[in-house]
Amino acid sequence: MDNIGTGRFEFPAQYHKFHKDQVFNFQLNRWYSLGYARLEDMQEAGHKIASFDDWKTEMIRLGEKAITEERFVNAAFYFRAAEFYILTDNAEKNALYDKFKDCFDRAFGKDPIDRSDVPYGDSALPAMRVPAKSQPKKGTIVLHGGFDSFIEEFYSMMVVFSEHGYDVVGFEGPGQGAARRRYGIAFDYEWEKPAKAILDYFDLDAVTWLGISMGGYLCFRAAAFEPRIARVIASSVAFDYAKFHNVVAEKVGKFFFTRLRKVSNYKMKKMIERGGMPAWMIGNLMYIANAKEPIEATDLMLNLNASNLHSDLVKQDVLILTGKDDHFVPFKMHDMQVKALTSAKSVTARVFTKEDQAQNHCQIGNIGLALDVMRNWIKIVSSTQMKDGMTM
Repeated sequence: MDNIGTGRFEFPAQYHKFHKDQVFNFQLNRWYSLGYARLEDMQEAGHKIASFDDWKTEMIRLGEKAITEERFVNAAFYFRAAEFYILTDNAEKNALYDKFKDCFDRAFGKDPIDRSDVPYGDSALPAMRVPAKSQPKKGTIVLHGGFDSFIEEFYSMMVVFSEHGYDVVGFEGPGQGAARRRYGIAFDYEWEKPAKAILDYFDLDAVTWLGISMGGYLCFRAAAFEPRIARVIASSVAFDYAKFHNVVAEKVGKFFFTRLRKVSNYKMKKMIERGGMPAWMIGNLMYIANAKEPIEATDLMLNLNASNLHSDLVKQDVLILTGKDDHFVPFKMHDMQVKALTSAKSVTARVFTKEDQAQNHCQIGNIGLALDVMRNWIKIVSSTQMKDGMTM
């Protein structure tokens, strides 16, 4: 399939079989699909990786090689890839994060990127603004990721929106990127709080709000309580991460619930010791939540439920993009989220399939198509809103 060109970046329109294991295959596709990795590098890595240790070794090797060849875009995201699958928060993980940031700045340092530390309580949220490259400006798009994203990951998408006449503001909220690593801000599902801080700081109104991955949950929580958001786009939805509550624990009372928590905590510690994907998932969640025990991190998950989402309070125009074969989020969450938006001004739902090459989580495999869908939808609903008297 042909690549979709967008000026600075090209988004390949194909989901590749780089690795037999989806744990590695998705991540290899992720960086290639977003326009940051070379095809031959991902193919080579796919043949060499058999474990998390292999992943780290190969990604660092590719990053160092890219630096010697002054391919700083590639280097940045190979170091990010290496950092992503390190199982525990340690000095090596921090060093790779610093390498990622340094290479990103070397790659894009001359671009018109306005970085800010947005006041947030006694701390700050990192943000980057990319101005519209054409006039008159069509509006402002605010975007963010989910649990563990870095805002730089979405720079290629920000550039596309900028090239099509939008100011774009990306930020890292509680638990994400430098908000967690530099400022120590733990994850908080009450996303209207960082939303307010960003909108206040940049003096924004009537924005399009884009949430990616778990951001597809957080964006609805923000929109439910923040009227300055006019349009909402969810690239992947979660709706109710805590759908399967421990009913038994709720019924048998506090004493047994406490014992159950202790047993669960012990078992999760053992899983961390054994390594592998479960260890990474638990350890990563503990870091994001700033939790000392695994069970404290699972408490965070229980807050990510339909009740706390308040879908019924979302009154904006909504676009939902879902991959039919999303391996992170059960597809049934798509219909559940659509049906829960009972007060939305409009709901447009697009399901991507294998024929689109965008059937995976967050449309990895065909980012260009997803961006086209987003831009066309914004154009349509913005035109309708202006006819209805809403200013842009």
